[in-house]
Amino acid sequence: MDKYSYISNAHVAYIDELYEDYKKDPEAIDSSWKAFFDGFDFAINKFGEEENGGASAVAQTPANGNLATKGTIMDMERLPKEIKVRALIHAYRSRGHLRSKTNPVRERRDRKALLDLEDFGLEKADLDTVFQAGSEIGIGNAKLSKIIESLKIIYEGSMGFEYMYIRDPEMLDWFRLIIEKESLEFNPPLEEKKRILFKLNEAVVFENFLHTKYLGQKRFSLEGGESTIPFLDALINKASDLGVEEMMIGMAHRGRLNVLANVMGKTYEQIFSEFEGTAKPDLTMGDGDVKYHMGFSSEVPTTNGKLMILKLAPNPSHLEAVNPVVEGFVRAKIDDHYKGDEDKAIPVLIHGDAAVAGQGIVYEVTQMANLKGYNTGGTIHFVINNQVGFTTDFDDARSSIYSTDVAKIIDAPVIHVNGDDPEAVVFAAKIAVEFRQKFNRDIFIDMVCYRRHGHNESDEPKFTQPELYNVISKHPNPREIYNKALLERGQVDAKLAKQMDKEFRQLLQDRLAMVKVKPLPYTISPFEKAWKALDWSKPEDFEKSPNTSISEEAIEKVAEALTVLPKGFKPIKQIEAQLRQRKEMFFQNKSLNWAAAELLAYGSLLLDGKTVRMTGQDCERGTFSHRHAVVHDASTNKPYNSLKELKDSKGQFYIYNSLLSEYAVLGFEYGYSMANPNALNIWEAQFGDFANGAQTMIDQFITSGESKWQKMNGLVMLLPHGYEGQGPEHSNARPERFLQLAAEYNVIVANITEPSNFFHLLRRQLAWNFRKPCIVMSPKSLLRHPKVFSPLEEFTSGNFREVLLDETISPKKANRVVLCSGKVYYELIEMREKEKVEDVAIIRVEQLHPLPKNQILKAIQTYKKGVETIWVQEEPENMGYWAFIVRNLYKDLVMNVIARKPSASPATGYHKVHLEEQKQILEKALKINS
Repeated sequence: MDKYSYISNAHVAYIDELYEDYKKDPEAIDSSWKAFFDGFDFAINKFGEEENGGASAVAQTPANGNLATKGTIMDMERLPKEIKVRALIHAYRSRGHLRSKTNPVRERRDRKALLDLEDFGLEKADLDTVFQAGSEIGIGNAKLSKIIESLKIIYEGSMGFEYMYIRDPEMLDWFRLIIEKESLEFNPPLEEKKRILFKLNEAVVFENFLHTKYLGQKRFSLEGGESTIPFLDALINKASDLGVEEMMIGMAHRGRLNVLANVMGKTYEQIFSEFEGTAKPDLTMGDGDVKYHMGFSSEVPTTNGKLMILKLAPNPSHLEAVNPVVEGFVRAKIDDHYKGDEDKAIPVLIHGDAAVAGQGIVYEVTQMANLKGYNTGGTIHFVINNQVGFTTDFDDARSSIYSTDVAKIIDAPVIHVNGDDPEAVVFAAKIAVEFRQKFNRDIFIDMVCYRRHGHNESDEPKFTQPELYNVISKHPNPREIYNKALLERGQVDAKLAKQMDKEFRQLLQDRLAMVKVKPLPYTISPFEKAWKALDWSKPEDFEKSPNTSISEEAIEKVAEALTVLPKGFKPIKQIEAQLRQRKEMFFQNKSLNWAAAELLAYGSLLLDGKTVRMTGQDCERGTFSHRHAVVHDASTNKPYNSLKELKDSKGQFYIYNSLLSEYAVLGFEYGYSMANPNALNIWEAQFGDFANGAQTMIDQFITSGESKWQKMNGLVMLLPHGYEGQGPEHSNARPERFLQLAAEYNVIVANITEPSNFFHLLRRQLAWNFRKPCIVMSPKSLLRHPKVFSPLEEFTSGNFREVLLDETISPKKANRVVLCSGKVYYELIEMREKEKVEDVAIIRVEQLHPLPKNQILKAIQTYKKGVETIWVQEEPENMGYWAFIVRNLYKDLVMNVIARKPSASPATGYHKVHLEEQKQILEKALKINS
């Protein structure tokens, strides 16, 4: 390989073309290349053609692909040395991180950084030559030896910087200047060193205490990564200086207890009562969770005398699953509490190296970072890089060099830092928060450290990493290393180290003697006050729904907003027709279809001062082109959001088409709902079948969060469901899975057939004095069904009806009562009318869970004693509702089922087969041809 081929990965001919463009207009090219060519021209003008030549700017076809070709601008042999030094600086900025000393316990691999003198046509004899290129890194004219020494301090020390891929010139220049200037000058004042050592003392004392007092108990220790504590402490204090009022942390179990004690201010007594089992859980409030999954809130005093609100999100063992929840929570606070000011609250995500590289949710959340529906003003990502995942070496855990390479998809800079250098870790924290506050973009900190014990304290890591753990067992902890470094630096630092060592031993003794510490005072936020004003649900709350009707005046206000466009706004003809139909429904026919009823519910809540937020793939229009909450001008494409313009609205309406993600988006909306109890928050799946892409969120948060963490949540999931012959992936939202997860009044599961009932269900979410997640098997074909309309009087009176009775068939005539849920009802009544069946009554169960058992039994009692009762569903017998229904009603009702045959796949892919199966279900249910 040509040894002078260092520069980037660009093709040489392309670089020559860039130089030609530069000569025509220097401002027309990327700023980093402009700087390079400025230097090139400077050197040519100053030094002319030296004996080793200038550089020809004539493009030639490279003889060896992307390698330097003789006679081109990239021919190192022919470049003036001033340019070669500038090229060396550029290379350090691009690839210096590959040589940084960030690994505390093993030598870094040779990643072919190509940063030696000979890689640039430079020689040892040049080291004493003064070059103007020194001004590039802020040291002015300097000898090459001094330039290289400075580059090594900046780029080959305890920190490695990846940032040259950033495409925003201002951001790139800011980041480069701050690291190059401050790295050379960084020497924390004595007070800061004292604080760093104090936080390290706290971190080590905590782990020593646990290891001594609770030997063998799982605690997922932070040992080896103790610099996490001074990192978070510095982050919080710097953020407070920059006007931040709140930070929310999402993290897994590694180091969580240490963070709770030494960052969040949870007392030892509070934590260890959980270890010893002396904490008395109230099991009437749920089943609880293990100590290293629980959340916490506190107000921590910062060094400037202010208070920082800190929140640690509760999370399951599913690594990285909490990330979108944190983002959603922070977005809710920004939207409401901070009135859109994203500089007031920062999400902080703490990752493990194996998880950040391996879990797809990380990519999804990263891709959300700059989207208008999900932006939170920049997330600070902190990776506790243990270099191992449970027992898996990083070689087997990722293909990328770094675990943080996902950062590059959004041009987020990455700082790699040695966990044994706490001053460097604190420096990284300060850069991170300054960058975030200036640019409102994500930044990643990769703290390379180690895990002193196994995955948990009872695990033996030497089974799988004997060589590494032989090194780790002899390796001093970061506190000991920092203490030693201070002792060796000089009198002032040495005095501090001795004093702090004495304090460390006293602190450890106090903790072992269980000296009590006062809990930090805490002021609850407006959102928390609103949550506290709510009650926990009781079984009797589900016997009858509260009144959720609205006034005619409210209907008129919402109708006007939904049917009037601004002057000069011209949508396409199909939208004009839909708006005409909408106007007729509200003002002439006085009868609303599904979309009108839904939008009326949202508008009425806005008039009540509530927040309404809806996201999902294509939800502005609706997958089935029915909602059109946002319409577009045919000429300008300018959007118009009618409910945002609602007169007398006291609330906020947000609707966003989501990225093509289920897992992260559903998690985000769960987090948003977890923050704001006064928001109706809806996530709509494109088809209900796709919700299983978010199964982790459903299992670990939505259906179990209240029981595990005593966290209510009012999130609504709209899952389009129904058998219309669209095949196995577009028919079934898997209601059986939600019903299997349904218990202890944890969620609402519904399949609704009337627009007014859907309206009341949505309003009920905020009318109740508690919050429950609500999963709706929402319709597809019913959106345009001629019978699916509700008169306006059903909106100005009444409430959600869990069971809808048959008003057509006389109870005296009925020999069979069919119970069903969802759109199959309309197919049944259509065939019943067509075939003139008069002895089969049809009762609709609109809410499956909590099952309105008393209402169902009461409805059946109106028919003759012993009337045949059948459950009818269009789903296969092993899916749908049957298993849930029979489990809950078998003691009270003798009942059989009519359904598709038990099946591995939800639906047939053949339309003719679908029609035949559907016909058989209807005919059996109505006793036709039997």
